[in-house]
Amino acid sequence: MATAHIEIKVIRDQQAAFQFGENDQLSTGPEPIAGFIVSDNGEGFHDENMRSFETLDSEYKSAQGCRGVGRLLWLIAFDKVEVFSHYLDSQATMKRREFTFTKDNGVSPRQDKDATVGETGSEVQLLSFKEVWRQRAPKHLSPIARGILEHCLWYFVRPGGAPHISIFDETEHIDLDTVFDEYMLAGSTRQQLTVKDRPFDLVHVRLRVSGRTSPQLNWCAGNRVVFPEKLAGKVPGLYGKLKDDEADFIYACYITSPFLDDNVRSERTAFDIPEANEGTFDEAEPSMSDIREATLKAAEQYLLSSLTGVREAGRARVERFVNTKSPRYRPILRHIDQAKLSVDPAISDEALELVLHRHFTEFETELLAEGQRVLEAESTENQEYEERLQEYLAKVEDAKKSDLAAYVSRRRVNLDLLAKAIESDRRGSYSLENVIHNLIIPMRKTSDDLSESVSNLWIIDERLAFHNYLASDKTIKSTLITDSVSTLEPDILALKLHDDPDDGPGKDGPILVSDTQRPPLASLVVVEIKRPMRNDVRPVPDKDPLHQVLRYLEQVRCGGVKTAAGRPIPESDDIPGFCYVIADLTPTMIESCKQRNLKLTDDHLGYFGYNENYRAYIEVISFDRLLNMAHQRNRAFFDCLGLPVG
Repeated sequence: MATAHIEIKVIRDQQAAFQFGENDQLSTGPEPIAGFIVSDNGEGFHDENMRSFETLDSEYKSAQGCRGVGRLLWLIAFDKVEVFSHYLDSQATMKRREFTFTKDNGVSPRQDKDATVGETGSEVQLLSFKEVWRQRAPKHLSPIARGILEHCLWYFVRPGGAPHISIFDETEHIDLDTVFDEYMLAGSTRQQLTVKDRPFDLVHVRLRVSGRTSPQLNWCAGNRVVFPEKLAGKVPGLYGKLKDDEADFIYACYITSPFLDDNVRSERTAFDIPEANEGTFDEAEPSMSDIREATLKAAEQYLLSSLTGVREAGRARVERFVNTKSPRYRPILRHIDQAKLSVDPAISDEALELVLHRHFTEFETELLAEGQRVLEAESTENQEYEERLQEYLAKVEDAKKSDLAAYVSRRRVNLDLLAKAIESDRRGSYSLENVIHNLIIPMRKTSDDLSESVSNLWIIDERLAFHNYLASDKTIKSTLITDSVSTLEPDILALKLHDDPDDGPGKDGPILVSDTQRPPLASLVVVEIKRPMRNDVRPVPDKDPLHQVLRYLEQVRCGGVKTAAGRPIPESDDIPGFCYVIADLTPTMIESCKQRNLKLTDDHLGYFGYNENYRAYIEVISFDRLLNMAHQRNRAFFDCLGLPVG
């Protein structure tokens, strides 16, 4: 028997070779493809093959994996197909058969005649390449050959191999056997499995890294691939390319079995096999998940030496991320299966955060279920129960440590964001006030609208978290703590109540917690935030932040001060005020501080003082001082978690 061969000739559009492109430059690349001529030395279009060709959804060659629709796909990309074939008729006489195949007319009346050639075979001319596909198709032979090989790779690695295939045009010739040898890093390895008494054959393949970058499991039936399945992440350490002693490679696996042949669907794109056996189907037969699980274990063993390094790098990536970016997960890492922590070493911070968060959520869910089981235990008077209880409590403690670590980590991130926000961009411009404002506390909100998790008032002062009422960028008249009709809008306005007369404003500053609704003492806090490096302070109301905060304070007092619940505060016109201006010490800002006789701080990054006329303590805090003080107050926490300090 002659060796089977297939030749693919690429037909170029010669006329396009003389067309000019952009800027009237003559194109020097390969001419566009006008069509293909595919020839073989097979049986040809004898009567049985011809009847199958003319039959829609033919199952004539289903045993060979043919789906019976391939010829219809021709007409998606080509307007016309011409076929010339030589075959032996029933009397073993050589015949020649010709016909045309189009979308509008189907198969034209064929012409049959005697032939004198001595070999059977066919030539299929795929003509009039449609423009939409012509533009997308590669023009060079190398990517075309590689694409054909990747599509037909199973035929090359299966027992019996593939026909000899070559592709050529007027100037170049490529042999797919040569491409296959270059594509394969090493010879394929075959392995047999038994899943619920059903035999399966695996072919493990190591491919050189080229266009394909994802490991793949190919489910086969009837001598062809039914569908591929991506393996990335399904085997710990298997995400993309691997490395062995020779070079980098991409893993591929082909699985075949009489069981798969018997259960492939008629259209040969899927299997009539349940994904999992859950009582509905015969559990004696393997499910898709049973087959997949056994195959993945076999693949893991086959690749073990190459996976070890990737797994170690993946775990190191997790450790590095947790140590430097997200320490909240450190307490619960020991409760997560180590195989699940073997992530792709190239994973992004965002994706890794999602992976760890998913594991943490699973840990919390299991912790709740375990707690319920402990509570429902029939006996609590034995050693086993005591051990279960202690193990459960240890997990609860780790979960609480994780919550605390998450809180501290968020503080570190917010300080990083603030540090970034006060930097200039490439054009030398700085962020607007609202960017800084929203980082510290959302604008146009009150304490009734805000949760503690979205407020970062601690950046200014930890005690600002404890207030009776707070308004952010709201008009004074819209607040609940005064009857003033002023439409001025302080950046931040807060009322603090004091329970203990000895715990007054002179002792602890502006804010203390209070649960009582009728306090004897109170204080007001006003915060004004300015754009970084703003240098336009002038002695006019809207251009001097020190004048602004004092004016806000006075307007609130004039309307009478009351609690958020509407209860009056005695002698509210004498309520002490604490005014903060967050602004860089530009020349005009420094001049304003000096005019009000404010004193320079020891670090020369701020000013402070007391205005007797307004009964107000005033502090001007530069952004550098704001960050420095916040870092200093939180440094002990950052150090405990191993977070870098800016």
